[in-house]
Amino acid sequence: MQKTLMILALFLSSLVAAESAIEPRSFNSEVQETRYRALIGELRCTVCQNEPLESSNAPLAADLREQVYVQIMDGRSDFEIRQYMRDRYGDFVLYNPPLAGHTMILWFGPIVLLLIGLITGAVMIRRRRRMLADQQKA
Repeated sequence: MQKTLMILALFLSSLVAAESAIEPRSFNSEVQETRYRALIGELRCTVCQNEPLESSNAPLAADLREQVYVQIMDGRSDFEIRQYMRDRYGDFVLYNPPLAGHTMILWFGPIVLLLIGLITGAVMIRRRRRMLADQQKA
């Protein structure tokens, strides 16, 4: 029984490994391959939680990797490929969205929240010290 379970586990793990492998690509030059690797590393899978295309196993990520490959082979520039992805999937597909009116919260939201937290903490500490000082006087 254990032997059968072990064989089944090995078989299933090999299927998962085969499924998760990123498809091999052939390029005309090393520059194209470097561009491809850089682009799939900086573009985000739109169905995964904050995962780049290069490591995502989602079917959409495979399609997007294929689209990047095809566009590189067609001679498009990195800017044109990023713009295509952005036009089709929005700024979310870019790990570094452009600084624009509608992305201000992405860029400055964490800083604003941090400042609010620091100010709130300082006010609470000051009030607590005053309250303790008033209790000691009484």
